[in-house]
Amino acid sequence: MFFSLIAIAAVIALFVIVSRQQNRIALVERELGVLRGLLQSGASLSAPKADAAQEGLPEEAKAAAAPAAPLADGTTATEEVVATPEAEGEAVAGPWTRGKAAPAQSAGPAEPAQPATVAETPAAGSPAPAKAARQSNVETALGTRWAVWVGGIALALGGLFLIRYTIEAGIFGPGVRLTMAGILGLALIAGAEFIRRTGFKVPVQGAAGAYIPSILTAAGAFILFGTVYAAHGIYGFIGPATAFVLLGVIGVATIGASLVHGLALAGIGLVGAMVTPALVASQAPNPWALFVYLAIVLAATTAIARIRDWRALVAAAFAGTGIWTILYMVDAPDVNLAAVLFISLATLAVLGWVWLASFLTAGRDEAARGFDWPSIVPGFFIALSALGLSVDPAFASAGDALHGAVLLVALVAAALYRPRALPLVFAAGIATVLIYLGIIPPATIGANALDVGLDAQPLASSDALTFRIGIALGLVFIGAGFWAARRFAATAPARAACWAAWGVIVPLVVLTALWLTFGDIDRDFGYALPALLLTLVFAAGGEWIARAEEPPLSGGPAVSFALGGAGLAGLLMLHMAFGSGWTTVLLGAAAIIPALATRWRSYPVLGWIAVSAAVAVLGRVAFDPTIVGAAFLSRTPVFNWLLPGYGVPAIAFGFAAWQLARTTNGRPRLVMEAASALFALLTIAMLVRHAMHGGVIDSGTVTLAEQAIYTLIALGAGAILVAIDMRSPSSVLRYGSMAAGVVSAGLIAVQHFVVLNPLLTDESTGTIPVFNLLFLAYLLPAIAAGALALYVRGKRPRWYAAMLALVAALLAFAYATLSVRRLFKGEFIALWSGLGQLETYTYSALWLVIGVALLTAGVWLKSQVLRIASAALIAVAVVKVFLFDMSELEGVLRALSFIGLGAVLIGIGLFYQRLLTRAAREVKETS
Repeated sequence: MFFSLIAIAAVIALFVIVSRQQNRIALVERELGVLRGLLQSGASLSAPKADAAQEGLPEEAKAAAAPAAPLADGTTATEEVVATPEAEGEAVAGPWTRGKAAPAQSAGPAEPAQPATVAETPAAGSPAPAKAARQSNVETALGTRWAVWVGGIALALGGLFLIRYTIEAGIFGPGVRLTMAGILGLALIAGAEFIRRTGFKVPVQGAAGAYIPSILTAAGAFILFGTVYAAHGIYGFIGPATAFVLLGVIGVATIGASLVHGLALAGIGLVGAMVTPALVASQAPNPWALFVYLAIVLAATTAIARIRDWRALVAAAFAGTGIWTILYMVDAPDVNLAAVLFISLATLAVLGWVWLASFLTAGRDEAARGFDWPSIVPGFFIALSALGLSVDPAFASAGDALHGAVLLVALVAAALYRPRALPLVFAAGIATVLIYLGIIPPATIGANALDVGLDAQPLASSDALTFRIGIALGLVFIGAGFWAARRFAATAPARAACWAAWGVIVPLVVLTALWLTFGDIDRDFGYALPALLLTLVFAAGGEWIARAEEPPLSGGPAVSFALGGAGLAGLLMLHMAFGSGWTTVLLGAAAIIPALATRWRSYPVLGWIAVSAAVAVLGRVAFDPTIVGAAFLSRTPVFNWLLPGYGVPAIAFGFAAWQLARTTNGRPRLVMEAASALFALLTIAMLVRHAMHGGVIDSGTVTLAEQAIYTLIALGAGAILVAIDMRSPSSVLRYGSMAAGVVSAGLIAVQHFVVLNPLLTDESTGTIPVFNLLFLAYLLPAIAAGALALYVRGKRPRWYAAMLALVAALLAFAYATLSVRRLFKGEFIALWSGLGQLETYTYSALWLVIGVALLTAGVWLKSQVLRIASAALIAVAVVKVFLFDMSELEGVLRALSFIGLGAVLIGIGLFYQRLLTRAAREVKETS
């Protein structure tokens, strides 16, 4: 019922459209009569322009142009329609466009006739042309494109409806019905060819997409596909082999006809050809027949796509072939690996010798044209096939991983032969990496979170085969990658970098996977030697590539990948050959090598390789701060593994920074300076913690004494960085020194005054009167902060020096106050032990004395911060006297508290008055 309604609607639409066209045809005939009269009157017309309506037509349709109209004297003349820009859209909208023919002007002997125009120029601002154009465009769509499309669909459905009707009515037998359907399909194709050969063309703009011969050919091919399938699948008139051949011939022929009729018909033919194997059922399927057929279809489609440069079509053909290959590998009970190899290699052959054949003689300039995106499709499916053959236990257990390796090598070879097929090397590289990451048992590397149900067993069961294939693939990628990188280093640096990257990545991944799976993770010289060889090969390869650059030895991206791979291979070698302690020390010292290499080569990557060494050392000490493990760390202070484990990298990073500053300079030098300063601080800090915790650094809470040492280290580091920066200016040193000061101030504010304050923790301050915990935690940091504040004046921003001065004043105030507390309470000075009257009075007197001392120091040093601090402290003392001492003290202590406060305040007033008087006198004498 639904199809019947569609057919009725199509017929009604066609009737309406045809009736509308009759009036327009009459109008066209009148316009042609006017033009013929103009030509016969002798009007001068110029050569014709290309008809815009023919754009997009096949070449044969464009060639079938109508001949020029004959003149009275037997000659021919061409026609030209001249229209103003305002009327252009209306004039080309269709042949029924209304317009007046300009009468021919009489031309005198000296005046040639002017060309005539068919469409009048409308008045400025008139909306009539735009409205008429819109109406004409809708009419054009209805009368040309829609009519042809609906007609083609109606013809195709009509053939099927005819077969269905004869079945339901029982008029003809199955053979007659199929014969009628086949004749209808062939008739449509023949009619399309007849229309095309008799000079068919589309004279209306916008109708090129409704090319009638193409629509008729598609409808005929559709009917023929259905007829052959019904003859095999429904009635059994023909066997699987005959049906297979017929459907394939129809599909390939349809694809071939697309050379004449366009891309849409090629798509229909390709879909039919790819669906054919699924439509034909067989009791004993033959994989060779399937893949030979697919190879023929692929080659034919690719050849046609190459002629027309239809990239989407060839990508679809590769996708269809790849999907059939994967389906066969998944569903077939016994996979014929030779057939799989055949279709994969045939796909690469079609890609290289058919699709990319036009670039055969392009030479080195071919690299500048980028890459061919359709080659992504065969690369993906062939790599997926190789991955399945190598990883799937059904294949790998039988040793068939060798076939996967052959496919991977074939991908690399095809990419070498056709540089535009660069995606192939990416596909091969990714597949190889996935294969060799998959053989790593999760339990081997101690990461239980990585166990995804593999029961900690390698997927590749044949150790010898996996090992040998890995070595072979690594050598293939090294050789191909570095050779191609050198080949394109001068003409296509990006392409060279891609090849060099895969020439480095694959061997490193394969070596690491084999080591983690089959080697000794703790120490294995058998794998350390290949890692050392890779280091030397990558370094030599980078130099070899650099000599082919333009200009030579410029250190481009390909060279950077090669030398970076050498650095990673060296890191692997150290891990394989040495224990954790020596690995950390040697890795830190190895940062010197690329820095020294900058004396002979100014490659930018060398500095970053040194930075990578620093990052690797930082990662190791973060993973194991004890360097050799807590169980093997000696308890001897200072002279243990912590000293070389942190100290040697600090010295090596400092030397690398010094060397880089004299050669390449730049950001790597700044990073190495920061790394050197960081490891110097870490060396001292770790040694202090080791000594204060009895040789144990990974347990125990931080004490106030230990924190005081860290604070002194940070303040000292800030001073050292400032001193170095003054001799060798560096932004890293500048901001690093300021960061050290800010961190020190933060630690003091949080740890010294709050978290570890003996007033709150009741920690023992020691039994020695002067050199006790308060001396270490408050007085020494106060002296250090004050000295640093004096040293950075004029060398760092004012706020930084003011912050340090304020911190020094607060530490000195805390030391004096806590020392008074210790004088009255003894070793333990917690707040909950209470306050005595004499102790309370002493605080007031002390704070006033400190305030006066700060004021004096501020005037002497001309420090506004110290003067403000003294004013704040005296204000606190005033508040304490009036609010606390008045209520808590009694007798003479209360009187002395107020007397002392008054005396100090009056003395400060007199002091400031004298300062102001002296300042005024100096100003007067100067003026």
